[in-house]
Amino acid sequence: MNLIITDLHMPEMNGIELIKEVRKMKSYERTPILFLTTESQASKKMEAKEAGATGWIIKPFVPAKLLEAITKVIR
Repeated sequence: MNLIITDLHMPEMNGIELIKEVRKMKSYERTPILFLTTESQASKKMEAKEAGATGWIIKPFVPAKLLEAITKVIR
């Protein structure tokens, strides 16, 4: 897998929990993970970064910004 895009708020597991679980798997230790969410709190961004998130994009977003972020993290 080249990239994971997740939201913070999901029904079964939040995005931070997802990242923690993904990062436990050896084959996904280095896979870039982008948050695409409405959250803009600095504390949530820090929590996500500490869990292993690579980037954070706040919705609504300009599609070009998403493409730019994807290009940046998959290099």
